[in-house]
Amino acid sequence: MKCPFCENLEDKVIDSRTSKEGNAIRRRRECLKCGKRFTSYERVEDVVPMVVKKDGRREPFDNGKIRKGLHIACKKRPIETDKLDAIVDEIEKKLIGLGVKEIQSTWIGEQIMSELKLLDKVAYVRFASVYHQFKDINDLMDEVKTLFENRDRK
Repeated sequence: MKCPFCENLEDKVIDSRTSKEGNAIRRRRECLKCGKRFTSYERVEDVVPMVVKKDGRREPFDNGKIRKGLHIACKKRPIETDKLDAIVDEIEKKLIGLGVKEIQSTWIGEQIMSELKLLDKVAYVRFASVYHQFKDINDLMDEVKTLFENRDRK
């Protein structure tokens, strides 16, 4: 591990602990050259698939895009950031659990919409309007009617 202060490659581990979440090991290190201490984290590397976009392009999965879309959909809504982070984590966990090398972007979009539908109806409609690319107000109204019909059935 390279020292962040002097870039020496030799250090000693002073302390090791499992993180609160249990998904990483936190190591406290001391550089053998300059004597300064620093922290490193050891995590299992997740193999995330490539996302196949609607136009056929492929790009690496980026949970930041999900987070950004959720924040835009939930703007000025009374939703805690922790809840949005939990949605991102849940979708990423499901995706990795599939064990596939490629995933359609539509699968990710549908996962986001199903989570938003449970979390906040306004945020769901905002996201759906962009995701489904509604052509006019009638398409939007049909989606809102479906939401109300499903709510009344419960």
